[in-house]
Amino acid sequence: MFRDATLEDLAALRDLERESNLAALGHVFPADRFPFPDDAVLARWSLVLDEPGCEVLVLDDPEPSRSRSRLIAYAAYDDSWLRHLAVRPDHWGEGLASSAIDTALHAMDLRGSTSASLWCLEENRRARRLYEYLGWRPTEDRQPAPWPPHPTEMRYERLIVASTR
Repeated sequence: MFRDATLEDLAALRDLERESNLAALGHVFPADRFPFPDDAVLARWSLVLDEPGCEVLVLDDPEPSRSRSRLIAYAAYDDSWLRHLAVRPDHWGEGLASSAIDTALHAMDLRGSTSASLWCLEENRRARRLYEYLGWRPTEDRQPAPWPPHPTEMRYERLIVASTR
């Protein structure tokens, strides 16, 4: 289902991030005031793909279209952080985010991690509902997001249930 991302996926990762952010976070980042930072996001994805210990999983669209991203989901993680997660809006509610999170948590478990963390915008209510449903718990940690207007991010954490490793 999911596969490892490659450098050929850079533009598709950016495009999926843009599409999902516009749908989920338009109230936080109004496009007319804060245009999506295409070049900066593309550069960040290049760094993420090249970073040792960071894995990026992607799910290809079985029916690609020129009008949308060719990816329908991605998850980036390292030993103990779920760093990036997105699902294309026309696939919301299909369980893809949960599947991506489960895959990342299992990989963290195999690396010996016993807990995981992530940052989520306070205003991203849909994502917060999902994380809390899946057992993530908010912490007191807060920080400004890197992108203007720098809304507040909050940290979530959860225990990783040990497998048979």
